[in-house]
Amino acid sequence: MVSRRDLGSWLEGPPQSNMQQWPGQRLGLPQSGSGSIARPGRRIVALLIDWLLCYAIANAFLGGGQLAILGVFAVEQLLLVGTLGYSIGHRLLGIQVRKLDGSAPGLLPAVVRTVLLCLVIPAAIFDADQRGLHDRAMGTILVRR
Repeated sequence: MVSRRDLGSWLEGPPQSNMQQWPGQRLGLPQSGSGSIARPGRRIVALLIDWLLCYAIANAFLGGGQLAILGVFAVEQLLLVGTLGYSIGHRLLGIQVRKLDGSAPGLLPAVVRTVLLCLVIPAAIFDADQRGLHDRAMGTILVRR
């Protein structure tokens, strides 16, 4: 006879035969070091650095309105992430944006990624690989350099 213990509970969810042990494992990324997923702490500090820098620029040159700060932030993200693969905050914390194949993101992914990042909510929702919806939409990932 089959007991309830053999079947498990519906609270446990479906059987997980291929659970990943660290974020990025199923994408073929290492657990730590260069090329591993940038953890939330680094990402938040990099975002804070970028935001404060854009705040200072907007206050100094554009009157400091909230839309001016957001505009400076968007331009920074478009230009730097689209061409170099990292913003100033990313560079200081040793992280960068790459496509899943390891190449630079390019201009179109940077545009879509930036628009979604400025909307905030897509960046706050992330998957098991700690990729926000803005990164998933464009096939990009934020990794350690």
